[in-house]
Amino acid sequence: MERLIHEYLSGLKLGRKQSYRNLTVFALLSDYALDLDYLTLDEALSGNLIDVVEKDRDGTVPELKVVNKSDRMVLILDGEELVGAKQNRIVNTTILIAGNSTTVIPVSCVEQGRWSYRSDKFSSEMRLMASTLRAHKADQVKYSLKNRGNFRSNQGEIWNEISAKAFRMAAESPSMAMSEIYRKEAPSLQKYIKHFDLSDSQVGAVFMINGKVAGMDCFGKAETFSKVFEKLVESYALDAIDSSGRDRAKAKKGSKNDAAKFLEASADCRVETHKSVGQGTDCRLDSDQSTGFALAHEDRVLHTSLFSRAAENNRRIPGSRMIRFSHRRRRRF
Repeated sequence: MERLIHEYLSGLKLGRKQSYRNLTVFALLSDYALDLDYLTLDEALSGNLIDVVEKDRDGTVPELKVVNKSDRMVLILDGEELVGAKQNRIVNTTILIAGNSTTVIPVSCVEQGRWSYRSDKFSSEMRLMASTLRAHKADQVKYSLKNRGNFRSNQGEIWNEISAKAFRMAAESPSMAMSEIYRKEAPSLQKYIKHFDLSDSQVGAVFMINGKVAGMDCFGKAETFSKVFEKLVESYALDAIDSSGRDRAKAKKGSKNDAAKFLEASADCRVETHKSVGQGTDCRLDSDQSTGFALAHEDRVLHTSLFSRAAENNRRIPGSRMIRFSHRRRRRF
C-alpha cells in the first residue's frame, strides 16, 4: 500500500497558478486512470438514492447511519457537512459506501448548542469544513486509530476551534453552528470562488494562504475533483479570510517552488493502513512536512488529503480565546 500511495503522489505534476487576494491555488495534473463507478455525496442525496439519519431515534453524537438504496457506490468526503436531524455533523474521514448497504459512519458535531430534531434525515449544504479544522481532525483521527482503533475525533477541541473561529469572524449563533460562519462570509467566499477555474486533466490542487502551503487535495480521477472543486476552494478561502485579518502579508502570493517542495516531500510520506469504515483501505500519511490521509480501493487511490505541518504550527493563534462558547457567553454578563 505504501508503494501505491507513493507512486500516485509521485505522478502528480504542478500546473498553472491562480491567485486571488491571499489565496493561491496550483493545479495538480495527472493521467492517473481510476476505473471505478461511484456517486458523490451530493449526487446521491439530490437523487434521493441514500438516506443519512441518526444511528437510532435517540441519536449518538459520533455516529450516523447511511442507507444506500442504490446499487452504485457513494463516495463521502472527509469534512463534508451533513445538516439537520438532531445536530449538524461533519464526516471524520473519506468513506466509500457499498451499493445496497447500510453503514454506520464516524462523524463530529459542528453545532454544539442543539440536540433536538430539525428533520428526520440529513441533507447537504454542499460544504466542507475549513481546511485548518480538517487538519486538526485528521491528526485526532490518526491518534484515535492508533490508540483505540476507531475513527473518533476530539469533540471538545472541534467545538473550541469552531467557537474561536466564529468569535474572530463575528459569526456566533445561539447553537454555535459552523454553518453560521459560512452564511456570514458567503459574499466574500463567492468572490474567491469565481476567481478560480479548472484545468484539463486536473485531479487536485495545492492551496497556499498568505504565501505558505496550507494543504492539498487530489483524487483518482479528474471528474470527481471537478465536482467538489468549489467546495474545496471555499474551505480554504474561509481560512484565507480568517487569516487576512491577522496577517499583514495577506496579499503575498504563493511560489511554485514552495508548492513543488511540498509535493515532493509528500511523495515520501510514511503510510499506516487501517480497514476503512466502508470499502477499501484507509491510509494515514505522515512526513516531516505534512500530515493527512488517503483512501485506496482495489489497488487504486480515490482521494488524498495532506496538510502542511508548518501551517499546523501557526494555527493556534495566541489570544484566540479557545474556550467553549457557553462559558464565554456567561463571562459577558
